[in-house]
Amino acid sequence: MARGRIDIEGGLLKLSMARAGTLASVAVHEGEQVKRGQLLASLDSRAAQLGVDAAKAQLKQAQAQLELLTIKQASAKLRAQRLIAAAAAGAGDGQSADDAREASSQLGAQATAAQAAVAMAHQKLAEANYALQQDSLRAPLDAQVIRVIAQPGASVSPEAGPLFTLLPNKPRIVRAELNESFVGVVHAGMRAEVADDDGSGNGHWEARVLRVGQVYGPDPLESDPQIRANTRTVECVLAFEHPEQLRIGQRVVVHFLPGSAGSQAVESHAVESSGKPQAATLPASRTTP
Repeated sequence: MARGRIDIEGGLLKLSMARAGTLASVAVHEGEQVKRGQLLASLDSRAAQLGVDAAKAQLKQAQAQLELLTIKQASAKLRAQRLIAAAAAGAGDGQSADDAREASSQLGAQATAAQAAVAMAHQKLAEANYALQQDSLRAPLDAQVIRVIAQPGASVSPEAGPLFTLLPNKPRIVRAELNESFVGVVHAGMRAEVADDDGSGNGHWEARVLRVGQVYGPDPLESDPQIRANTRTVECVLAFEHPEQLRIGQRVVVHFLPGSAGSQAVESHAVESSGKPQAATLPASRTTP
């Protein structure tokens, strides 16, 4: 039979902190179910919080400066309009009107600069909030916590390796190694039977081929290096007909069954416990039920 293993699309999730720091808390335990967005661990965020507070104060200062300049500009513009009207009516001198117009223009330029300062303060606050968020590690999706390598008080960094290993709540699949002799026979949609490779007969599930790979490679399930070097396989991915809660990494054997149009069943190379391939069989009388 074609050998395979139980897996999920994308594999297990290995998560690390986004930046270096000291762990302040670990919020989950091994075996626990977590929801998307749930907190897993957090760093000591006092420095990041100070950055957020400073950015907020800077934003308030910039906004107050803009508000003050806006009021001054409106007053100067009104005064300039009155002086210009008075000069036109012969009730005032033109120099005063020109000076008022110039003062209004300068205040307008200062208000424009203040608007830019407010925009910059908003940007700095966003950066500070982002830095604060990096101190928290959250589950990217619904999953089960498989392993936790984290303790409060420990120094961590992205280069130190994953702190959490998560098993996403996704349907199980089978990754089978299809011998190159049968790549042209197995195709997407073909039915298959999946069983434990221990020969006990306790596990037996129905599956269907999702896709057949496009790349040849050595058999990753083969432990003998000489056989692995001389064998070329293609990965074949199968989905179970019904959801199955099988353990990731569990070894299985796959028996490909007849497809549509009454084609014959195909058994890929059966591998004995010694690792030596046997001849494939083609049952002539077997058809789709």
